[in-house]
Amino acid sequence: MTARTGLDLSPGPGGAAESRPAGWGVVGGGILGMTLAWRLARAGHAVQLFEASPDLGGLTSAWRLGDVVWDRFYHVTLASDTALRRLLGELDLGRDLRFTRTRTGFFAGGRLHSVSNTLEFLRFPPLDFVSRLRLALTLLYASLLRDGRRLERVPVVEWLERWSGRRAVETVWLPLLRAKLGDAYRDTSAAFIWATARRLYGARGGGAAKREVFGYLPGGYARILARFADALAGAGVRVNTGCAVREVVAGPGGGVRVRLADGREGAFGRVVVTAAAPLAARLCPDLAAEERARLTGVRYLGVVCPSVLLKRPLGGFYVTNIADAGIPFTAVVEMTALVDPAQFGGRTLVYLPRYLPSDDPALDRPDEAIAEEFLAGLRRIHPGLDSDDVVACRVARARQVCAVPTLGYSERLPPTITSVPGLILANSAHIVDGTLNVNGTVQLAERIATGLLTGCAPLSRAGAPQRRDSPPARRARQPRA
Repeated sequence: MTARTGLDLSPGPGGAAESRPAGWGVVGGGILGMTLAWRLARAGHAVQLFEASPDLGGLTSAWRLGDVVWDRFYHVTLASDTALRRLLGELDLGRDLRFTRTRTGFFAGGRLHSVSNTLEFLRFPPLDFVSRLRLALTLLYASLLRDGRRLERVPVVEWLERWSGRRAVETVWLPLLRAKLGDAYRDTSAAFIWATARRLYGARGGGAAKREVFGYLPGGYARILARFADALAGAGVRVNTGCAVREVVAGPGGGVRVRLADGREGAFGRVVVTAAAPLAARLCPDLAAEERARLTGVRYLGVVCPSVLLKRPLGGFYVTNIADAGIPFTAVVEMTALVDPAQFGGRTLVYLPRYLPSDDPALDRPDEAIAEEFLAGLRRIHPGLDSDDVVACRVARARQVCAVPTLGYSERLPPTITSVPGLILANSAHIVDGTLNVNGTVQLAERIATGLLTGCAPLSRAGAPQRRDSPPARRARQPRA
């Protein structure tokens, strides 16, 4: 296939003559936008990609921590992540994935407990045997459900009390829900547990032990994104980084216009906006009132996440869940329990995420204050840790990470095909059958691309009843390269 070049941008009003609407524009250079641009270009379309940041990747982007370059936020690959693994295969990276058995910890009652397999789970000290058994059966039942639609109408705490019992809810579930969702857990549906359990069981191998197996790519997402950027260029995609989009509007002669903050603009036949729902509402002023209301009605969680490079390992758990009050973060993610320490010069990389409502003032706290508080919390869990063990610490944050799966969520989804001809919306708010992760993002991009190119995958439309979209990989024909 001959690579097709992107479109030049005109200087905007008062500048060069209007461009004829043609080709595709994709706003947002995260994994979602990159995958959409890749599919559209490989189907023979001219594509331009716009990203406000200097680098591609969004939440998967990498940065430097001391002398180590690795992911800003923590990511893993599961054996069941078929969409992501297929994409990595296309980028000639799939064979380099490494999978490792990992361990899971739980900090409760001031002590660390291992819950790394079924037997350890059934011996979990903070709960009596009946509560532990009911908790295990709750997770098993949720993981076996094929469709979580009916759970969207049931409050998560009500459902958990029914299946796990009040003691398990108060000891385990409520601390975890508050840590992950804040006060938004009160409005969250039981579909959240269903999606979480389904993904966790996808990481567990067979046999009675049921140990977790996670994977990573040596070099992390810095390597993936560099290869993906080269592949996009090779497919003819014109990538515009450091280009903030001011608005996306209907063109006077048809098509859609993308206006940049620097005054330039370009005309396209169709444009896909992948910004988070409230940002998309601001970027697209021509949307109908109901569409804007659906977008602004989506509640998002943000995250504050220090990355800490240490001289020594901690407990050897990939994830340590936290039930005790007073710890300022949601979990301890010891990346070196999964990734070969050689990737970090023999040191240990730890993430300390805390999820917050997107308008929480804590998202604006100074990095130094966050680092001091979070490192003090880490020392509560690992008292032997001292300041000399810390090689480097850097704080990442994002205001819109994932949509809160509130009651009746899928009935209020923003449309994909909007009332503005040629304007398409696709963002994390459209992930309704799972939790936010890279595989789910790639799946969403595949479904949107398939629906746009072939019409085989259902896409929600302005003015039409909202519905849950079907999984792409099994039912939708892939676009031809």
